[in-house]
Amino acid sequence: MVKNIKDQAGASEYTADHIQVLEGLDPVKKRPGMYIGSTDTLGFHRLLAEVMDNSVDEALAGFAKNIWVTLHGDGKASVRDDGRGIPIDIMPQFKKSALEIVMTKLHAGAKFDGRAYKVSGGLHGVGVSVVNALSEHLRVEVTRGGKVFCQEYKKGEPLAEVKQIGTAEGNGTLTIFFPDKKVFGNLSFDYKTVEQTIRERAYLIGGITFYLLDERTNAKKTFYFEGGIRSLTSHLNRSKKALTAPIYMTRTEGNDTAEVALQYNDGFSENIHSFVNVINTVDGGTHVTGFRAALTRAINDYAQKIGAVKGDGDTLIGEDMREGLTAVIFVRMPQDKILFESQTKAKLNNPEIQSLVTTCVKAGLDTYFEENPHDGRRIIEKLLLAAKARLAARAAKDAVLRKGALEGMTLPGKLADCQERNPAFSELFIAEGDSAVGSAKQARDRAFQAILPVGGKILNTERVALDKIIEFEDLKNLIIALGAGIGETLNLDKLRYHRIIIMSDADVDGKHIEALLLTFFFRYLPGLIEKGYLYRAHPPLYKINQGKTVLWAYDEPEKAEILARLPKEGNIIIQRYKGLGEMNPDQLWETTMNPEYRTLKQLTIADAEKADQVFSMLMGDEVPPRKHFIQTHAKSATLDV
Repeated sequence: MVKNIKDQAGASEYTADHIQVLEGLDPVKKRPGMYIGSTDTLGFHRLLAEVMDNSVDEALAGFAKNIWVTLHGDGKASVRDDGRGIPIDIMPQFKKSALEIVMTKLHAGAKFDGRAYKVSGGLHGVGVSVVNALSEHLRVEVTRGGKVFCQEYKKGEPLAEVKQIGTAEGNGTLTIFFPDKKVFGNLSFDYKTVEQTIRERAYLIGGITFYLLDERTNAKKTFYFEGGIRSLTSHLNRSKKALTAPIYMTRTEGNDTAEVALQYNDGFSENIHSFVNVINTVDGGTHVTGFRAALTRAINDYAQKIGAVKGDGDTLIGEDMREGLTAVIFVRMPQDKILFESQTKAKLNNPEIQSLVTTCVKAGLDTYFEENPHDGRRIIEKLLLAAKARLAARAAKDAVLRKGALEGMTLPGKLADCQERNPAFSELFIAEGDSAVGSAKQARDRAFQAILPVGGKILNTERVALDKIIEFEDLKNLIIALGAGIGETLNLDKLRYHRIIIMSDADVDGKHIEALLLTFFFRYLPGLIEKGYLYRAHPPLYKINQGKTVLWAYDEPEKAEILARLPKEGNIIIQRYKGLGEMNPDQLWETTMNPEYRTLKQLTIADAEKADQVFSMLMGDEVPPRKHFIQTHAKSATLDV
């Protein structure tokens, strides 16, 4: 055996010839996900954000006042600013224009020595070259000193030298790029996603005007905010009833500045956004850790001062602080100091920033509570109710555990469970209605598909504390069936199914039930959605018969397409399904439950802020936002009769 191994090694020696050196932009082309996070829609839109952030850096440095973003009809996107323009003079060590070096070399830029940019976003000398590498075509026009210079690239490679193409007043940079379809497929820029990216930056950088134009639809928007993160906090809470005006605090130590704005509302969920030099740190980091620690300490100190809590263990905890909290944490610091967890800049790791934010928030809240005692008491009263609800939920949960088990030791009698015990291969269908549930139980593959019935009236969990949810029979059964617990004992490692499928009718009642279930999952089990475990079944709306031919249409356009291609001779019978219960088990299996043919939509939280606002508006107590939504979308809505 040893001899055979040696023989194989000798046949494939490991020498210097096997070492591959990726030069220029080759590493990006080889592993794009390492630089932009993914090649799905998130990574695709990251390209535009990186180009945009080069212009934002000029604004942060005080040289740009306007940024224009255009989505072109041919799939391209462009960003123009009125900053200084990328330098075009020759770099002696490379004997090439600085523009070409910036566009074609990783880690080439003006953000490393702190002279040109004290504060910057983007990928710091990586971003714009990464965009170039992942674009089929990219063109840069630079205006400097009354002259316009241009260079074009194909997949990161320059097509010609930098050349002057005309004259113009002012300075600035225009970048036009077309993402590489071999990397991203047929993805296109989503207006709402781009709008959100611009809106965030406009809030963070006061006094800068952003212009967005979508040539595909002629949609236009201009963004300009003086209020900074205070305005952003109000915007995030616009669908809720706020307890106070946004509380703003800031602190600078050396070259580092922390800004924090927070506002409590009468809701139950938390909504925190954190940024470092306009980079949205979606996974938080030391600045968020510092914020949470200071918030808990400052509120408990004030609660004890006014006698709302006694101390000696009688304190509010972090879970109480989160209820109804909206906050924006914005840190500005020199780029060469920033420690991110990875290239995608999702989490900040600088320990000194935790101390800065902690000091900023603790001192800021102490002062605010001293100067605004009425607001302070309103916040404390809100959080005391949260603590009371937390204790009530724990008591209710303990009672359930004594009777059975909330974590799944005793499964609900209504659950028709599957035989598979590996959650990676198990599915749970949540279905409503006796006839639909009956068909589903007969149609399913018992080996890996479980069925849980729910009633026609699901509790609206948007405005309900956890103790009430645990007491609601259908939701309690769902929590037990899932097996992962809820609240402070939630553990998704114990989840019994990795594919949880909401299977509701296609009519108005079905959509209402679906919305209520989604509200529950979003508010109380968001981690389940983030892991990609939640799905929506897509049953057909129509069964179309012509002779022995049976076809299924899942929406109106598909029905029209099928009818257009069927032979004109012979009777065509169209059956409209109002509910799943109208299908026999064979039909339900064939169209909706069979993994080989069915269509499932994976539900994700691509835009948590938007989802939060929609749920608050549709399910909350505030009538004006809901009325505005109905009036706005009335013309595009359809009525199922």
